[in-house]
Amino acid sequence: MTDNQPADLLGCYGNTEIHTPNLDLMSQNGLRFENAYCPNAMCSPSRASVWTGLMPCQHGVHTWLDDRLTKDWPDDWNAVEEFETLPEILKRSGFATAMIGKYHLGKLDKAQNGIEHWITMARGHTLDFYNNEMRVNDKTFTYDQHSVDFFSEKAVEYVEDRAASPEQPFFLILPFNGPYGHWPSIKGPATNQFWQLYADKPMNSVPREGINKKAIELYDLQKNLSGPGGPDFSSLLQIPNDLISLRNYYSQMSLIDHGVGMVMNALNKNGLDKNTLVIFTADHGFSLGHHGFWGHGQATWPSNAFRIAYNIPLLIWAPTSIDSGRVSKNFVSSTDLYATILDFLEITPDIKTNKVPSRSFSKLLTNEDFSWQDEIYIEQEETRAIRTPEWSYLKRFKGSKTYILEDELYDLTTDPDERLNKAGQKNHAEIEKLLADKLDTFFDQYADPKFDLWNGGTVKSNTSRPWLWKDAWGDDWKPIT
Repeated sequence: MTDNQPADLLGCYGNTEIHTPNLDLMSQNGLRFENAYCPNAMCSPSRASVWTGLMPCQHGVHTWLDDRLTKDWPDDWNAVEEFETLPEILKRSGFATAMIGKYHLGKLDKAQNGIEHWITMARGHTLDFYNNEMRVNDKTFTYDQHSVDFFSEKAVEYVEDRAASPEQPFFLILPFNGPYGHWPSIKGPATNQFWQLYADKPMNSVPREGINKKAIELYDLQKNLSGPGGPDFSSLLQIPNDLISLRNYYSQMSLIDHGVGMVMNALNKNGLDKNTLVIFTADHGFSLGHHGFWGHGQATWPSNAFRIAYNIPLLIWAPTSIDSGRVSKNFVSSTDLYATILDFLEITPDIKTNKVPSRSFSKLLTNEDFSWQDEIYIEQEETRAIRTPEWSYLKRFKGSKTYILEDELYDLTTDPDERLNKAGQKNHAEIEKLLADKLDTFFDQYADPKFDLWNGGTVKSNTSRPWLWKDAWGDDWKPIT
């Protein structure tokens, strides 16, 4: 899993400027999804959804867990401890379990959620790719080289160790902390081994647009509400169209591709390539200036649901079951990985509730006939969205008297770039109502009242929109841990 990467940032998805030969080869030898989406375009909630198969309104993580608040978290706290996570289920089924990379779901001092072998950074988000404090099980040290190289090397070591015990299956989650895309980590020229590949690239694969009005409004709002000494969000307005940052970001993706190649070679060398399922994806997409903003869905006010911020790469390689070079146009969510992996392994989770929206597409892996509804759901605090092959509909929270938010509707057949908002138009009233009803039905079925922001619920640790929820639910409203 990568950190902040749209599907567009791979050669196999049509990008002619990026150098990703190992991932392109995985696509050639496996299954590529054109329409894979995340449920939330922020790191922590999207990761929580992969681990649990749940939506943010169920697990309670609605935005990135601000690790500056670590001191306020209880000892050993993790954001999904009350749920049966994927590694916990696999461990109970006899799998060795490991996580090597970015966690960003709680305290980092010791292994959590069924993980036995625990390697991560001493902070949730990335400030610099170099000189990071690393935790390897119960030991801590500073690694002075690139963190992606460190995680790749440790993943290879783990594969080699597991090859010595072939009788026990293993589960390894390898969440790289790149390409990331934020300052200061990508500010200035890159220094990794692939920087020269992009030194003179014109970066024509990234559109040049003026700054999105809604991104400017968010910056102004946060600046005004933060007051003196508050966070500086101005970089989000400076990075778009910055060629140096773009080239730096691209080089980080090539470094990750190199790490994937190292792991695949280790599987092959140690005789594990024939019976291993390999999944490559990202926590969420990322705008590189598309639609005039840089970053996540929450980089605008209100949050957007544009394809670039939610459409993620999804490549699956399993040589004994997946025919080479297949491409799926089915709309799948990263929440669906939970059910799919368990179904593929023929493992039944000990689920205490039927309110798990994760859907299994395991039959697609073996090219069997199966029924599938091509629609995915997105939840970004004040924005809920449904996306189908023909439509993208964004419904906005209406519980605030101060912040009046408008809905959006895009006809993807005639307007694939999502430029013309059709919401509120008389000739689109029928489809708008249909999609709104689908959204309401979905969240009525799955939302946990405790974490349903639209109906007075709260969030875990922190929120990106505190002003909105206090305005709606009163000054006593607050996050919980």
